[in-house]
Formats: sequence, structure tokens, C-alpha cells
Amino acid sequence: MDRITLSGLRGRGLHGVYPRERVEGQTFVVDAALELDTRPAAADDELSRTADYGAIAEKLVAVIEGEPVNLIETLAARLAEIALAEPAVRAVEITVHKPDAPITVPFDDVTVSIRREKPGGTR
Repeated sequence: MDRITLSGLRGRGLHGVYPRERVEGQTFVVDAALELDTRPAAADDELSRTADYGAIAEKLVAVIEGEPVNLIETLAARLAEIALAEPAVRAVEITVHKPDAPITVPFDDVTVSIRREKPGGTR
């Protein structure tokens, strides 16, 4: 499989289990690696035969900024569903970064990474 990777997509969301997170919100950063066969698009030089990463990026950020969830695991699952809805995408790896997580010790980042694929796999 070939990969198209979107790195560092940002959106402000109200996700989290604590009331302060739901009121004040925070920035979430998402990386999405889309697995697909790019050969048909390359052969025809045609956007309709691949994944439109600009449109996908907009949809992913809309989810980040949309309906709040408690867990970034849930957010990652929703983002994966959006990416897999694209016809050309066969599998996706999503990483959600929560750099402002409410942790009481010094840290750089908290991430959850998941990989999902369409039924039938990527082979």
C-alpha cells in the first residue's frame, strides 16, 4: 500500500472528562496516514482516482472542532471512520495529540494512535 500522510492538523475542541476541558477547550493535533493504491491516479494523473487530502483534512478538523467526547480514544475512532469513508482509502492510522492534557507533572505530549482498515484488509 502507498501512503498519503497529513501531519499536524490542528483544531480547537472541547474533548475531555473534566468540566474545565469542556468549557475552555484546548488544541488537538492529528496525524493521519491514509493507505491506498496510488497507481491508478498516477497513471491517469487524475484526482478522482486517489484520496483528496485537502477535503479529508477539512473533514477531520471538523470532527476535532465538533461534538465533544470524553476520550481521545473515541475521537481517534471517529476520525478513522471519516478517513475510511473515502472510497480510495483502504486503511488509516490516526494519531491524536493532546499537548495540553490536564496532567500534574511536566510532559511534552499525550497521544493515542489507532489503525483501522476496511473489511477485506489491505492485501
